[in-house]
Order: sequence, then structure tokens, then C-alpha cells
Amino acid sequence: MQRNEILERLRERILRFAASRLARDAAEDLAQEVLLVLHEKYTTVDRIEELVPLSLEIARFKIMAARRKIVRRGEHTQVSVDDLPLAGKLASPFDQAAQQERLEQLEAALKSLGERCRELFRLKLEGLSFAEIQKRMNVAAINTLYTWDFRCRKQLLERLGGDRAAGVAEESRARASEEKDV
Repeated sequence: MQRNEILERLRERILRFAASRLARDAAEDLAQEVLLVLHEKYTTVDRIEELVPLSLEIARFKIMAARRKIVRRGEHTQVSVDDLPLAGKLASPFDQAAQQERLEQLEAALKSLGERCRELFRLKLEGLSFAEIQKRMNVAAINTLYTWDFRCRKQLLERLGGDRAAGVAEESRARASEEKDV
């Protein structure tokens, strides 16, 4: 039997051995690497009785090296990209429902405020400065406007339920500025 025929048969045996310990594609790569080592470094070994144990020993060393490499790189804890959910611009249904609920609470709280507070919030959400709001609302002193703003925000916060309302108001303001940019 020629050396090439022996190596072909030996490849199948190495592949089965490696596949019992590694994934199929990694086992095929490993079998090729073992054959390459046999071909390059062990050209004088021709008998099958010597090649089988030698090739399996080389395969075992290569498997251990592959496992060390996998652990060193952290590949054993990685999650396949196919298993991850697709990222989308839309929030999850739960987040969408929670956001819709917060928006409804904010709208109800804003409707319960007086006309002056609603107008002040509307102008602020449009991005006007306090000086511009002062002119539009015909307020004599800007400090009066600052006081109204403080009182209106305090009323809104109370109607929304305290500290939690601060986050909702900020979200609303951020959303309005995003819509304005578009």
C-alpha cells in the first residue's frame, strides 16, 4: 500500500477521532493539519502500525491546543449571531406600552394644568428661550416668567406623582426636540 493511500484512509480515522471531541468543521481542519504535520515532519514513517498511533497522538495534542485557544479567546462563552434577536429601531412591545402609558399620564397631567402653564410648556417645547417667551406672553419681568415656570413644573410634577415625573417630562422634552430636528 502506497503512503498516499495510507494517508487517505488515515484521514478518515483522524476525522472521526477529532469529530468525537470537536465540531465537524473544526475536526476537518484539524485532520488536515495532522496530515500536513505527517507529510512534512514524518516522511520517513511509512508503516500503518506506526502512523495510526502517531497521527492520533498529534490529533490529541492539536485538540488540546485548540481547546486552550478557544478558552483563551473566550469563544466557549460566545453566543451565535444567529441566536441573537435582530436589532430594530422600534422598542420592544413592553417598552412601547410603557411609553404610551407615560405619555397618556403626561397628557392628562398637562390638561389639568391652567392655560398659562400649558402655554408656557408649549413654548418651551418649541425651543423658545425665556426672553422670546416673555415677549410672546407679554410678561413685564423675566423673573416673573421664571417663577411661573418653577410653579408650573412643580404642579406638573405633583400631578404625575413626584420624582418619577421628572423622567417623563425629560423624555417628552427630548422627544419634542427630536421631532423638531427632523
